[in-house]
Amino acid sequence: MTDSSRTPDPPEGLSDRVVADLEDLSPKELRKALVFARELLQSHEATEFPIDPEPGDDVLRVTEHEEYTAVVKQHRCEEGCADCPHGPYLYHVTEEALPDGTRETHWSFIGRVNVDTEDD
Repeated sequence: MTDSSRTPDPPEGLSDRVVADLEDLSPKELRKALVFARELLQSHEATEFPIDPEPGDDVLRVTEHEEYTAVVKQHRCEEGCADCPHGPYLYHVTEEALPDGTRETHWSFIGRVNVDTEDD
């Protein structure tokens, strides 16, 4: 275990068991755990919660939050719209359980945003 005066505070919501296990690892083991955690996170993101834009949508930014995924996108109409593109708009995207046990992605429209600021 390392010097407790230099040990960082764990993030809120991380279980005491995980914190204790990580604190007991050597630097070499921590590096391996970090590599594994990154790979595990990437596999979850690739399979669990896809953000699939609709035809004509341009996704400008995706930001993961604990309760939702913030998606900023703009929409292009079919040919002939002088006002295109429309947006950008912010959506909060969640995955919801349906009564039949399946899961569905739900997009909640938040409103127009400025893409130069963090409005997620």
